[in-house]
Amino acid sequence: MDKIKEYSNGEVTITWEPEKCIHSAICAKGLPMVFKPRERPWITIDAASTEALVNQIKLCPSGALGYYMNGEVHKEAEHL
Repeated sequence: MDKIKEYSNGEVTITWEPEKCIHSAICAKGLPMVFKPRERPWITIDAASTEALVNQIKLCPSGALGYYMNGEVHKEAEHL
């Protein structure tokens, strides 16, 4: 079974499937302050805006990087 790692900033969650990654480094070249392959964890999601993250993820040629917007379902219920 493929392992999927998730990184969230509260607004967007980045998904990464290591088995799909072809190491093109497009992510690291496009947003080097976010994608740091030599560090662990290698994604520093708070280093860029949600819009910049989404735009960069769309350029991933292998589909190893993906994202989804965090909706109301993920928010804790507000208590009065």
